[in-house]
Amino acid sequence: MVDDGGALAEIEAIKRLKSRYCRYLDTKDWVAWRTLFTDDFLSDTSRAGGKVIHGADEFVVFTRKSLRSQPTVHQVHAPDIELTSPTTASGVWALEDVVRFGPGVNLRGYGHYTETYEKADGEWRIKSSVLTRLREDVFNGLIAVYLSPRIRGVLGRLARVLMR
Repeated sequence: MVDDGGALAEIEAIKRLKSRYCRYLDTKDWVAWRTLFTDDFLSDTSRAGGKVIHGADEFVVFTRKSLRSQPTVHQVHAPDIELTSPTTASGVWALEDVVRFGPGVNLRGYGHYTETYEKADGEWRIKSSVLTRLREDVFNGLIAVYLSPRIRGVLGRLARVLMR
């Protein structure tokens, strides 16, 4: 595979890729965000109340439509990245994100991204991503409400109907 120094450099490049993922998503830089994915990218948010999307272009269009100009904050922590070959890797990231749905209505989520990466033309790209949620809270400046898995499921189904 690669020596320890080379492996550390590759892992650092994947960390920078994920950093750009969060920054471009939160700044709504959709053109730059698209460059982070392989063309055959697979997104699976079904375990978090979402759906499976095949193709990077389709994923970017869906995300852009879903978030519109809503303010978001995505932070990832504690990367656990493994190089599986000189051009492939896998990783798990702890996630905390906040989405503002409107004045006084915010969602804070906690979970994980489980991903695969592929290196082509000297650049790492995200090949697949599975999002799982551990907890979601709806909050404003005064109160916070925990969304149980049952309530989250109902809201997820409602959101899918509204997003069609």
